[in-house]
Amino acid sequence: MEQTAQARGETPDQVLDRNLNELLQELRVVLTGVQILFAFLLALAFTADLAERGLFATTVYTITLMSTACATVVLIAPVSFHRTVFRRQLKEQLVAFADRALLVGLGLLLVGITSAVLLVLDVVLGRWPAIAGCGVVVLVGAVCWYAVPLLQRRADRS
Repeated sequence: MEQTAQARGETPDQVLDRNLNELLQELRVVLTGVQILFAFLLALAFTADLAERGLFATTVYTITLMSTACATVVLIAPVSFHRTVFRRQLKEQLVAFADRALLVGLGLLLVGITSAVLLVLDVVLGRWPAIAGCGVVVLVGAVCWYAVPLLQRRADRS
């Protein structure tokens, strides 16, 4: 962090403030999507008879609901962390925690999105096309959210 601060002409506290603001902006974007997906899943439980669709649909729905609920909890966790340590001079720890929570939350969200796609496509297209569509979403998500950034990070170190 010290090199980043010097390179940008910022104090370490200014870097932490900027990092925290960037994380908050990212969380705002992600939480909107999570809330929409979670609301859809909650409504689905009361409108669709999943039991009639069999064990596969019930299992996929449960995975989708639980991964989305866990993503919601993990993505909101930095707010609780901040409230708990407010004015205790722990901003560096807050930024580190929020960074990790966002990465974990995105992973859980990817599981939620892909399993939701599997659930819907299974009804619309059938089992094997649904699995193929789910595989595409997993691949695109893994590449865009993890592989490309990690490759860029590795290239930047060289």
